[in-house]
Order: sequence, then structure tokens, then C-alpha cells
Amino acid sequence: MTSNIFQLDTAAGSFRVAIDGPEDAPALVLSNSLGTTQEMWAPQVAALANSYRLIRYDTRGHGGSPITKGPYRFKQLAADVIAILDALHIEQAVFCGVSMGGHTALQLALDAPARLKGIVVCNSAAKIGTQDAWKARADALRQQGQAAIQELAESAPQRWFTPDFIQQQAQTVETMQAQFAALDAEGYAACCDALGQSDLRAELTKIQLPTLIVAGEFDPVTTVLDAEAMKAEIANANLVVLPASHISNVEAAEKFNQALSHFIDSIK
Repeated sequence: MTSNIFQLDTAAGSFRVAIDGPEDAPALVLSNSLGTTQEMWAPQVAALANSYRLIRYDTRGHGGSPITKGPYRFKQLAADVIAILDALHIEQAVFCGVSMGGHTALQLALDAPARLKGIVVCNSAAKIGTQDAWKARADALRQQGQAAIQELAESAPQRWFTPDFIQQQAQTVETMQAQFAALDAEGYAACCDALGQSDLRAELTKIQLPTLIVAGEFDPVTTVLDAEAMKAEIANANLVVLPASHISNVEAAEKFNQALSHFIDSIK
């Protein structure tokens, strides 16, 4: 299947968007993790595009979307999603994100619940990492530019995948590293700013939307404990733990797709 990839003009800027699937099917928005692009969702497009209208986009600061100067904030990243939905004339969608994209899902559920049928929060947390660590990474990126991006891209597989997957799926890993290495240093740093500032732990009880939380059994970044903490606070949440590390939609694609389909079909 050939994706329809284009620049979408919105009230928040011009975003690189891809659309697959029937126009009258349930809308599913897919949001990338830090250091990736919408291409990370290839396993979902291959499996789900016949059943759902898949809308992928590059998050601000990534790929072909606006590389505006930081700092960014998650309220801004959530508003970008609403601007994309508005430009596509989509009233409601299920929103699914990995890591940074999963945190965007939480922010959207707080800021614009009427625009969502449900959220899927994958390999994420209500607070990801520490403010100091994100500041240090953002500072290094702004000082060293693309050299820092290259260094992060080289070390990314150890954060993203299990050793077995890295060995067995070398081509997939190398492709994602190449996409990372092509990113803009300021755009990436500005997203680090957002991650360092955002703490939604005290807000989770306000989320009423149907919620699927997906965790990776071997995720060293956002752990199963992080996922369980979110499930305990969100009233209408279910948790699925997959045999994967941080990028579970790629490493455990078949089980991920099954869980995602089951969730969407349960809230149609």
C-alpha cells in the first residue's frame, strides 16, 4: 500500500502527515517517540490500514514538521494535534503515541477530551526522566549540534530494543538510526525541554477517557512500574505488557497490533 504523505497546512504550522486506510473507517492518530519520525509506525500501517483511517505525523521538531525554536511544552504539542484534526476535518479520533507521543496522549486527554474517543499510552509515563537529565541533554544538543544527534543515534538501539532484536533485525534498527541521525538538533532539544518540564502525575485522576496503557517488559526508560502507576490513577484504563523494550510497536508488532485493534473495536 502506498501512503499518502504530504505537508498539511494547519493553524499551528505545516506538518508532515501521512494518511492510510478508508476515509470512513475509525480515525487513529499515531504519534512518534523522541528521536523518530512517523516512519516508526510502518508495522501498524502494514497490518491495520485496511481497518482504520491511520493518520501519522512528525511531531514538532522532528522530520518534516515545524522546527521552531524551543523550548516546547506539551500543551503546545497537544494543540498541534488538534490543529491537524481541524485541518483534516476530523471531529474525533483515537490517539496512540509511544514515549513522548504517549505523554502527548495524556496531555490531550486533559486538554481536549471531546476530540478523542480514547487514548493509547505506550512506553510512557506521567513524568519521564528528570528535569536535570533532560536539561543536560538539551544543553549538549545546542552546544554540539548535529554531532550530538549523531552520538544519540548511535546509542539509541540500546535504549530502544532488546539485544536479541538488535541482532535479529539489524536492518530495521539501522533504518531507524539513520532517521534519527537526520533530525534537527534544535528541534530535538526543544522536545527535551518539554519532557523536562512536564509532570502530569497529579492530573491523571482527571482523565476519564477509555485508556489503553502499553508497557514493554524490558523497557529501561519507561518501566512497567511507570505503567502500573498510570493505570492506578486513570479510572478507565487497561494495561497490556508486551515482550519488548522501549519501542514496543516495532519490537512486538504483532501483539501490539492485536492489543490496539481490540481496544479501538471496544470503543467504536
